[in-house]
Amino acid sequence: MEYFDAVIIGGGAAGLMCAISAKQKNADKKIAIIEKNERVGKKLLATGNGRCNLTNQNINTDKYFGSFTKKSEYIFKEYTSEHLLDIFNDLGLMTYADSEGRYYPFCRQASAVLDVLRFACDRLSVEIFLSQSIRTLKKQNNSFIIKTNEKEFRSDKLVIACGSKAAPKLGGSASVTDYLKNFGHKVIPFSPALCPVKVRSNVLKSLKGIRATALVTLFDKNKNKIKSEHGEIQFSDNSLSGICIFNLSVYAQKGDVIRLDLLPDIAFSDLYNILFRHKVLFLKQALDNLFTGILQKRLSQAVLKISGLSDFSCICENISDKQIRDLCRTVKSMEFEITEKESFEKAQCALGGAHGSQIDEKTMQSKIVKGLYIVGEAVDICGECGGYNLHFAFSSGHLAGENL
Repeated sequence: MEYFDAVIIGGGAAGLMCAISAKQKNADKKIAIIEKNERVGKKLLATGNGRCNLTNQNINTDKYFGSFTKKSEYIFKEYTSEHLLDIFNDLGLMTYADSEGRYYPFCRQASAVLDVLRFACDRLSVEIFLSQSIRTLKKQNNSFIIKTNEKEFRSDKLVIACGSKAAPKLGGSASVTDYLKNFGHKVIPFSPALCPVKVRSNVLKSLKGIRATALVTLFDKNKNKIKSEHGEIQFSDNSLSGICIFNLSVYAQKGDVIRLDLLPDIAFSDLYNILFRHKVLFLKQALDNLFTGILQKRLSQAVLKISGLSDFSCICENISDKQIRDLCRTVKSMEFEITEKESFEKAQCALGGAHGSQIDEKTMQSKIVKGLYIVGEAVDICGECGGYNLHFAFSSGHLAGENL
């Protein structure tokens, strides 16, 4: 059995940062990372489309959802985006911000973020054990006993940093649920987040592959507005995706309704006038030409179908004023009922994890088990797209490391 001052389960963003922080605070401490994959940071390499969006200029609790959200305010005051960037700068990483306030490595490669973390672990003599599957975790007297498929460890402190169920091909699993429950923790079941949503519609297949910019609003089953997002959406044969859809998926439930305003910058009355003018200009043209220069052809055909005008051979001069108003209503409020969220395979992160009420936000230590720390995706908190989840992972990991 090998002894360590602290063992960290999981070599992702939170786990690596936790190990570095702990060794920087006390170089004499023996710190180990146990990782089930053949390498650390696999999920980190896939973030930000391979560019790694590591934080955002607009970090605040409004961008997060989950039982730890209110408590995270303390962490975000301690770890602003500037503070986190300073930490990475000290590790040797240059960064830049895009026009949306999202920070990336200067070289535009996620591998650079992982490299500076790996190099720091090597420089600080963090011991990393790869391809290790956890068999048992238990607390015995004042120590933690960790058994894997190959080794047995004993430590004074244990950090749960093994992520969520999202992206199983990159190592995501629900194992953290069992670990936490065995220690007596209340756990919120995982559900997909930041993912496409499947919807019910008879026009969706005809829209497959189309991208459009829209104001997207989520309503509950009782037509109460939940949240709005503006941005690009993408249609598939049975679902909607895009960053704005991903952000709304955090709040979405089966039976909720997504409403699209396909022309948010054009008022209803102005759109009516435009279409009426097109009717006059395109008198003898087929009806699906009415939206020429306004909407893509397939999208305009879907609008016509939803509005009850599926005969495209009809010419523009035959459309009535009422039908033009119906078309305007469809363009400004195209609705899709959500049937379910996409699977964990297509989710960027997950809702669920250790309940926030049982974690001390000033240390990330469990309030149930002394010496147990919970960080990153193992905590019940999920941020929007834009670097918010990585910011929490790095910040919570660093905070825990300083308190080991």
